[in-house]
Order: sequence, then structure tokens, then C-alpha cells
Amino acid sequence: MVKAGGESTLTVLVAFGANLAIAAAKTAAATVSGSASMLAEAAHSWADTGNEVFLFIANRRSARPADPRRPLGYGREAYVWSLLAAIGLFVVGASVSIWHGVSELIGGEQATGRDYTLAYVVLAVSFVLEGISFLQAVRQLRTEAHRLDRDLLTHALETSDPTVRAVFAEDAAALIGIVIAAAGIAMHEVTGVAAWDAVGSILVGVLLGVVAVLLIDRNRRFLTGEPGSADLREAAVARVQQLPDVAAVRYLRLEFIGPKQLFLVASVDLTGDDVESSIARRLRRLERELETDPYVVDAVLTVSEPDDAGSQDG
Repeated sequence: MVKAGGESTLTVLVAFGANLAIAAAKTAAATVSGSASMLAEAAHSWADTGNEVFLFIANRRSARPADPRRPLGYGREAYVWSLLAAIGLFVVGASVSIWHGVSELIGGEQATGRDYTLAYVVLAVSFVLEGISFLQAVRQLRTEAHRLDRDLLTHALETSDPTVRAVFAEDAAALIGIVIAAAGIAMHEVTGVAAWDAVGSILVGVLLGVVAVLLIDRNRRFLTGEPGSADLREAAVARVQQLPDVAAVRYLRLEFIGPKQLFLVASVDLTGDDVESSIARRLRRLERELETDPYVVDAVLTVSEPDDAGSQDG
């Protein structure tokens, strides 16, 4: 079994450190400048910081080994805690940003004479720190995508590891949000119209809402039983067929039960014509051999019906 830690935990810790520093700086800049866009960015960063705590818990709890109460392990806890993080991003980040932007747009005062230098400096530093965190997530995803022969974005959506996907999506949204906030502040400063700043806050909120909904949907799918992809299934069929006692694979199903953790069920034809007790021992030996694969948490093999009974390859 692959434990949900290692590089994913490093990715989460890098993101936590960056977001904590950024959130504090943005809050100070929002207080000094009175910028709606900067306040939206501060809410975004505080939401991301809290989310990293959830993601760290997701890594730790999902890595617990299987026990008699949970023979398939605790892998799905990663999706529960990541789902909570995505909901937090939606409630704290998106809702607060949109609400504050609309409030400023409807009843905000036209602030004049304020110095936005601190806001620009904080946004620039934030862009660098978010970029460092984003590159760590990209580095992990690119390595995994290359191994699975996928492009980066496809793997970010399809990976069974919800923590690295969350960091990648949140940091990408943060970088885009910083650009939006800087544009809103600049237009406000140039035109003297506070509506530009308020619109920037709303756009940041909408961006966070889209990302949050995407992450919520992905975690929902894995919680309710996400099957392995067609490519992964083909690889699993080939692996089972390589076992010395397997003549053919009649049926095979894969289901993710945690980050990089699979439950494999297959119906196979065995070589020879052994008695029932011997077949049971052979199947169990083959199951144990499959479970030596780092991605297969548990395997269940059964003997398929004879061809003349009309069994079909599933």
C-alpha cells in the first residue's frame, strides 16, 4: 500500500507556509489601502491557509494502515477532509469576496487620496510566494503524469491524490486572483472610480467559486467509488494475465479506495484442472502476489464460469 505522505505532505506544507505569510500581509495591506480587491485576496489566502490544515489532516489520516475494523484501510478519509477544504474555500473565499464586492459596488464610498504602494508590494511578493508553492505542486504532478503518459492538466483532474490537486488548483486560482486584484486596484487609482476595485473583488470570488465547485465534484466522485481509467484497467488485466497460474482474465474491476490505492476484483481461468481445495489455495496465493504491487491494497480473484456457460469478458 502507498502511504499518503511523502511528496504530497511536502507540497501541502510548502503551500501552508506560503499562504500564512501571504494572508497576514494581504490583511495589513487591505487595512491600509481600504481596497475591496485586496480584502477579497486576504479572505482567499486565509481560506487557503485553513484548507492546508484540512489537507494535512487528509494526508495523515488516510495513511493509517488497515486494521480488522477497516480491512481496506482509511484511504477514503483523504477525500472527506479534502471535500471539507473545498467547501471552506467556497464559503470563506468565494462567498466573502463576492459579498464584499457587491456591498462596495452598491453602497461603497469613493475613497480618494489613498496610497496603494503597500498593496502593490504585497501583491508582488504574494505572486512570488504563490508561484513557489504552485511550482512544487506542478513538479509533483509532472513527475506522476510522465509516469502515466498523461499531460499535466489531465493528470491534475484525474489523479486519485486530492491534496496535490487541491494545492495545484488553489495556487493557480491565487495567481490569477492576484492579477485581477492588481488590475482592479490600478483602475481604481487611475480613474478614481471605486467600482473597478469592487468588480475585482467579485471576479476573485467567482474564480474561487468555480475552483471550489470543481474540487467538490472531484472529491464526491472518489468518495462514491471512482473506477480505474481504461488505461489503468488494461494495465491491470495485463498484470493479472502475467501470473503463472492464470490462463485468461474474464472480468476485472478496479476501484480507488484512497490516494494511489486500488481495490481489484477479477474473475479468471486457471491453468490445469485442480480440485476445489487446491484452486482456493492457488487463488489466495495469486491474490497475495497481486497485493505486493504498491498500488493494490486488496485483490479478490474468483474462478470464472466455463466458456460453454456463456461467460463474457467484462
